[in-house]
Amino acid sequence: MLILTRRPGESLYLGENIRITVLGIQGRQVKLGLEVPAETTVYREEVYERVIEENRRALATKNEDFMVAAELWQAKKN
Repeated sequence: MLILTRRPGESLYLGENIRITVLGIQGRQVKLGLEVPAETTVYREEVYERVIEENRRALATKNEDFMVAAELWQAKKN
């Protein structure tokens, strides 16, 4: 992990097109401003972890799932 020290009003860049600016510090909270390209998706960590977990579950198919789907398909055709 890279650790940097910045004061309010100071910025840093990630690559050439992502700018992070420290807007303020109040107690234990830090307010950050992010300038990112419109096509870049930004998630809070807890939301990102949920998205990854849901995607993992969606991809975890079993043979039984295919068998049930095939039976339902056949029943629908008849």
